[in-house]
Amino acid sequence: VQLVESGGGLVQAGGSLRLSCAASGSIFRLNAMGWYRQAPGKQRELVAAVTSGGSTNYADSVKGRFTISRDNAKNTVYLQMNSLKPEDTAVYYCHTEYGSGSDSWGQGTQVTVSS
Repeated sequence: VQLVESGGGLVQAGGSLRLSCAASGSIFRLNAMGWYRQAPGKQRELVAAVTSGGSTNYADSVKGRFTISRDNAKNTVYLQMNSLKPEDTAVYYCHTEYGSGSDSWGQGTQVTVSS
């Protein structure tokens, strides 16, 4: 399974961005899909995840500002990011679990929030 992200960029604080991640390849079943981020000098952290059934969870730092969603027909997951803050600046990675215990990562997309 290959993941291709899009939608990153530079935005001012308070602005919005929408990330997309499309899965392709030998897809039988995509399980949980999610977004992680890694800022310079920091560990990669979970931002948000959504199960195949639509259940979601979020990092405390983004609750109320970010919304994750998925389109199972398109094998695509989205991350709507509102009220962005400079501390949201990071490389955002898409991740999916599929089949029986396999997973895949996207190449990452840079999000930069200026103050």
